Amino acid sequence: MASYRADYEAFRWEIPEFYNFGTDVVDRLAQEDRQALRFMAQDGAVEVFTFRQMAEASDAIGHVLRRDGVGKGDGVLIILPKLPAWHQTMVATLKIGALAIPCSEMLRPRDLSYRARHSHAKAIVTTPELADVVDAIGDEAPSLRYVIGGERQGFRALDLEVRDVPTGSPAVRTRSDEPAICYYTSGTTGEPKAVLHLHRYPIGHRVTARYWIGVTPQDLFWSTSATGWAKAAWSVLFGPWELGVPTFMYAGRFEPRRHLEILESQGITALCAPPTEFRLLVKEDLSRYNLAQVRTAVAAGEPLNPEVIRLWRDATGVTIRDGYGQTETVCLVANHPELPVRLGSMGLPTPGHDVVVLDDAGKETEPGEVGDVAVRDDAPSIFAGYWHAEAATRATRRGPYYVTGDRAYRDDDGYFWFVGRADDIIISSGYRIGPFEVESALVEHPAVLEAAVVSSPDADRGEVVKAFITLRAGHAGTAALAQELQEHCKRVTAPYKYPRKIEFVDSLPKTTSGKIRRVELRQQEWARQDS
Repeated sequence: MASYRADYEAFRWEIPEFYNFGTDVVDRLAQEDRQALRFMAQDGAVEVFTFRQMAEASDAIGHVLRRDGVGKGDGVLIILPKLPAWHQTMVATLKIGALAIPCSEMLRPRDLSYRARHSHAKAIVTTPELADVVDAIGDEAPSLRYVIGGERQGFRALDLEVRDVPTGSPAVRTRSDEPAICYYTSGTTGEPKAVLHLHRYPIGHRVTARYWIGVTPQDLFWSTSATGWAKAAWSVLFGPWELGVPTFMYAGRFEPRRHLEILESQGITALCAPPTEFRLLVKEDLSRYNLAQVRTAVAAGEPLNPEVIRLWRDATGVTIRDGYGQTETVCLVANHPELPVRLGSMGLPTPGHDVVVLDDAGKETEPGEVGDVAVRDDAPSIFAGYWHAEAATRATRRGPYYVTGDRAYRDDDGYFWFVGRADDIIISSGYRIGPFEVESALVEHPAVLEAAVVSSPDADRGEVVKAFITLRAGHAGTAALAQELQEHCKRVTAPYKYPRKIEFVDSLPKTTSGKIRRVELRQQEWARQDS
């Protein structure tokens, strides 16, 4: 604790006036020609990329984007699966001062259409497999498109375009306080919010990598996160590379036995995975695998069950350490590498962050008293605001603090303990799901009159989406209709958002003004488990 306290008190942010992750990190490390990425395809083939190769590939992509009119501040939708091209395109976009907008490959046309329109993106970088999804956006999508690894009518093959570009860097000088990256995250009452981060944001993830994950350049770090999310950007790219740490990426889907085989065979020393994956990993016979080289493991996205931490520790000797952060921040609270883990606790604030628990009046709570988790918003690692949504940004501020929307309490030693969300956001398998998006998809079905979506407890996923539905006259709430509604949601919006549970009801609880009371349904659903 003494060492942690000393680091916390001594920490000072050093943010230069000008900064660019592409030039100040990737290009600098390229001079040493060190390993940057070990990539494993689904068939098991492994390819190693150095920082020099990554720098050169990002330069080529940057030249193509600039040649076709993408300039400083212009949005680039990056819709790529787990491929080295994702890293290269992200870095290229930052180098030329454009706005990187990573998007999940699971998003559907309506999701991408909103992002394209809201951001006024000038380019979309995607794959042949996803081109049909982008095509479906129609006239609402930007006209300039690229496709990785092949030609297609209406698209331009980026792998061919990069063969005819100038040598040298296409980078422009960027201020550390200029826009760099935008994540779209679920909201409770409307379209996704655009979380805007500045070029200084990757520097903040040095804290994530050093004081939570605890990696060094001698490690090989594997974050199993899918691309398109904030977690991927900081764990696959910004955090480790800011410290010169090589990363590992596997293109395949999560399969517990396959992932354990990869951990053993590839020499992974540091692992980051969502709690859902750890819950499934510990159900396997871990004694069959030699995981002695794994020296650090962390979980993010939602609280991890203490029992899962115990099972993993008993089998591997490594304690999984929880960390807490948001799309709007870096890692704010963590179980630090040098401190004993208090099972179930979020941990202690990371250096550089004044994290507190506030009451409704903006005063700090006493130990044991539940309140809102908040962080003083003068830290450079905090988002600049919700893009084109000043009122929504102001709503997150309480005095000098950014209020996260999560509820917790502190114990007498300052450890934070998570209680729950203050709003209706559902966190399932690490995905943040806004009820509004699912409800909107459901009410498009001709059988649905009204819908209310809340979280429901689940042993493996932590919580899942549950929909309470009232039907129009002439429709019956059958199992067949429930399945039809689930498939409808998968077609209309990203498949991870579909309601895994559906309950047909005669009416929904409402306020006197007619607003559906999701909180009442959520409390009812969780009370069922407690009983």
